[in-house]
Amino acid sequence: MDLHFGDSKPTDDERAAVDALLGPPESSWEGADRTDADLRWARGGRAARDRRDLLLPGLHAINDRVGWISDGALDYLCRRLTVPPAEAYGVATFYAMFSVKPRPATVLHVCTDLACAAAGAPELCAGIEARLGPGSGVAVERSPCLGLCERAPAALAIRSGDPVRTAVSAPATVGRAVLAASAPDSAPEEPPAALAVPQAGQDGLMLLHRVGVVDPASLDDYRAHGGYTALRRAFELGPAGVIREVTDSGLVGRGGAAFPTGRKWQATASQPDHPHYLVCNADESEPGTFKDRVLMEGDPYALVEAMTIAGYATGAHEGYLYLRGEYPRALHLLEHAIAQARARGLLGDDVLGQGYAFDIEIRRGAGAYICGEETALFNSIEGYRGEPRSKPPFPVEKGLFGKPTAENNVETLVNVLPILTMGAPAYAAIGTGRSTGPKLFCVSGSVERPGVYELPFGATLGDLLTLAGVRDGLRAVLLGGAAGGFVRTDELDIPLTFEGTREAGTTLGSGVVMAFDDSVPLPRLLLRIAEFFRDESCGQCVPCRVGTVRQEEALHRIVERTGADAAGDIALLREVGRAMRDASICGLGQTAWNAVESAIDRLGAYE
Repeated sequence: MDLHFGDSKPTDDERAAVDALLGPPESSWEGADRTDADLRWARGGRAARDRRDLLLPGLHAINDRVGWISDGALDYLCRRLTVPPAEAYGVATFYAMFSVKPRPATVLHVCTDLACAAAGAPELCAGIEARLGPGSGVAVERSPCLGLCERAPAALAIRSGDPVRTAVSAPATVGRAVLAASAPDSAPEEPPAALAVPQAGQDGLMLLHRVGVVDPASLDDYRAHGGYTALRRAFELGPAGVIREVTDSGLVGRGGAAFPTGRKWQATASQPDHPHYLVCNADESEPGTFKDRVLMEGDPYALVEAMTIAGYATGAHEGYLYLRGEYPRALHLLEHAIAQARARGLLGDDVLGQGYAFDIEIRRGAGAYICGEETALFNSIEGYRGEPRSKPPFPVEKGLFGKPTAENNVETLVNVLPILTMGAPAYAAIGTGRSTGPKLFCVSGSVERPGVYELPFGATLGDLLTLAGVRDGLRAVLLGGAAGGFVRTDELDIPLTFEGTREAGTTLGSGVVMAFDDSVPLPRLLLRIAEFFRDESCGQCVPCRVGTVRQEEALHRIVERTGADAAGDIALLREVGRAMRDASICGLGQTAWNAVESAIDRLGAYE
C-alpha cells in the first residue's frame, strides 16, 4: 500500500456504503465523475482533513456492507477524507474485526479466551470447522474474549450486507453456532441481560436495581423507576456542586486505575482551552469482564443520563461513547436510547429546558484490547492507529482532538447517579474509608451461578464466591483478568478493596473474578494469557513488542518440554517481565507478566 492512490476502483456496494456515511462526493477530487471544471482546482483541503475522525466509521461501513475492505474501497474512502492510503491501511490492519483480504460474507467469531477455553472452546472450534467444512461460505475465526463469560463458551456470527446481521450463540454448541452462522435471522434470541445478574430484583442494589425490572427500550419505564432524578439534581447543584458531591463521595475509577473521579472532572472543568470533551470508555476487553455490557443492555438510559451529568459538570457539550465492536445488542439499545432521549429533550440544544447543550455520538471499536487505554482510545476516535500516547500532557489538558477531556468507563459513570440522588455522605458511608460505594464483580469459571454481582467494597473474596456457588475442587482464583493475578484457595479472606488486594500482593483491576478447578490445566491457561498479550500488543514500544513474544516463547518451551528443568526459562521470564513492567509505555506491557508471575510464585505452577 502506497502513500498515493492506486488504480483500483470501488464496487457499487462499497461506494454506496461510504456515501451513506459521508454523503455523495461533490467533485472528482473526492471520487465523483470527472468534469473539466473539477480539474482546475482542488477541493476539500482543510474541511476534508477535519473529517479524519470518520475514518473508523468509514471502515466499519465498508466492512459491514461487503465483509472485507478492498484496495478500491480503501482508496475511495481515502479520497473522500483526504487521508493518505498508507495511513488508512495501517488503521484498517490494526483491528482484528477488519480484513483487507477477501473473505466470506459471514464470519463466525469463536471465543478461545480464558473462561471459554476452560469450558471447551478448543473442542467447539474443531467441531464447528468439521461441520462446516471448506466452501461453506463461513469464515471461522478464533477470537479473544467476546464479553460473554457468564455463558461460556461463546460465538458471535456477523453476516455482511445492508443491513449487517448478527447472532450470538452462548453457551454455544456446534449445532447452535453453525445455525447462528448459516441463518442469523433464525437463530434463537439472546436471553435478557437480567439472566447475567443472579441478584436481579433483590433489595439494596444500587447499580443493578433496574436490570430485569425495567424495559431497557422504554424511556417512560426508566423515568418511572427514578430515571433523570439525578440529572435534575445536577442542575440544582450547578457544575461546581456536582463536582463537589462526586469528590466528597470518594468515587474512584472502576476500570482498574482507581483515579479519583472528582479530581479528574475538576481538572477538566478548570482548563481554559475549549471545547471540552467527555468520553465514555465502553471498550471493556479484559478477558473475564462483562459488567459494562450488562449495564448497557439492561439499563441503557442510566448511562445516557450519567454521561449528560458528567458533560454538564466538566463543561463538555459533546460526548463520545466508544463501544466494543463485539457488542451488537448493546449498540442497538444505546442507539435507541440516545434517539429517544434526543426526541424528548433530554439530549440536544436545550437539555430539560436548562439552556445546556449536550449530545452523544457512538463510535464502535473493531477488536483491539489496547483501545481500552484512554489515549489509545482517543487516537482510535480521531482516525489513527490505536496506539497509546506518552503522558504528560494528560487527557485533562490535551485529550481528544487535543482538547481537555474527561474519560470514564461505564461503571464509574453510572455510580454518579446514586451519588446525586442519595448524597455524597450517604454514598461514602458504603464500603470502606478508601474504597467507597458498591462495586460490580464479573464472576465466571468454575462456579454454579456465574454473572455480575454487586457488593459493597470490603466484602471478601470468599463472600463473593459463596454467592456464586463455587464448585468442589477449586484450585485457584484469577483476580483482575489477564492483567491481574492468581490467588490460592487459602487466601479467600482477601477483602475486595483496592487497598486490601494491594496489601495481599494482587490487584482488584476492573472486578474480574475467575475461578478454576483442578480440571483446568494451569500451564495451558498461562500460555493462553501470554498469547493474548502477544496478539494485543500494539507494537509501539520495544519492551512490550518484544517482551510479549519472548514470554510466549518461553511458556511454549515449558509446556512442550516433558521432564526437563524449566528453571532457565523461568529466570528468563522474570527478566523479561521486569523489563516490560519498568519500561513499557502503557499498562498492557506493564501488566503482561502479572498473571504468569503470580502463578509461578503463589501457585507453584511449574513445580
